[in-house]
Amino acid sequence: MREISHVEIMSSGHARGDRMVQWVVYFAAILVSAAFVWIVWDLVRGGIGHLSWTFLVESSRDAGRAGGIGAVLVSTVLVLLIALAVALPLGWATGALLAEYVPAAGGLGHTVRYSLQVLAAVPSIVFGLFGNIFFCVYLGLGFSILSGGLTLACMLLPILVSTAEAGLRAVPGAHRLSATALGMSRTATLWHVLLPAAAPALVAGLLLGIGRAMAETAALLFTSGYVDRMPDSLLDSGRTLAVHIFDLSMNVPGGDAPAYASALVLIAALLLINVLAMRFAAGWQRGKMVTV
Repeated sequence: MREISHVEIMSSGHARGDRMVQWVVYFAAILVSAAFVWIVWDLVRGGIGHLSWTFLVESSRDAGRAGGIGAVLVSTVLVLLIALAVALPLGWATGALLAEYVPAAGGLGHTVRYSLQVLAAVPSIVFGLFGNIFFCVYLGLGFSILSGGLTLACMLLPILVSTAEAGLRAVPGAHRLSATALGMSRTATLWHVLLPAAAPALVAGLLLGIGRAMAETAALLFTSGYVDRMPDSLLDSGRTLAVHIFDLSMNVPGGDAPAYASALVLIAALLLINVLAMRFAAGWQRGKMVTV
């Protein structure tokens, strides 16, 4: 009989180890998918019977037991737009600054990154207290959609800056050298080459930020308020969808069905935003690369 070599034994052991790791990865993926399907199924079972076009466009009545979430959706969209309008330019510009213009080992870069790490670890209720004191009281904005949006912008900055910097640093250096050889300025290289190449990371940070903003409750209780009527301006108080779900499930007897339906709308909105953002990023990346 042929003698089995030490190399064959090692190869067989590595193959078994690879298969084991592969099965562990498959099991983890199936477990995560099953948890998501379970949550969605529970929401569908509890809220699909309450969903209708009237529910989406009417304002709530009887503390949310009757009517719909029209005013709540408007307030949610306004708060989210304000947060993104403020946080996106600041976050992506800071990420580009840290990745392309500030030395990685420099004092400024180290200070900014450490500040972002601390800011990311701050509980949301602390952001709410800060927003209440600074935006509502000190700036005189009161309980308003504007106060809530600005508070959420502060919460989104660590996510947007960190993902933007990581995405830009992951772009191969050959892209920068090629752009320099073609005579492109540093700004043109950043806009036409580096940002499109880092688009997946930018979109990932954007989606994480949107998810956190739309699901935030504690910070908005102290800033945008609890009122469920249709806002007349950005200085009006407004209830977001997450706050509405919290109120229905915790404070309103008989509010389970509209709470489930509202949660189902929130999940559907997040999925839709994910699809649209990924399509936009892919189109932007292809368009910029073709242009270059």
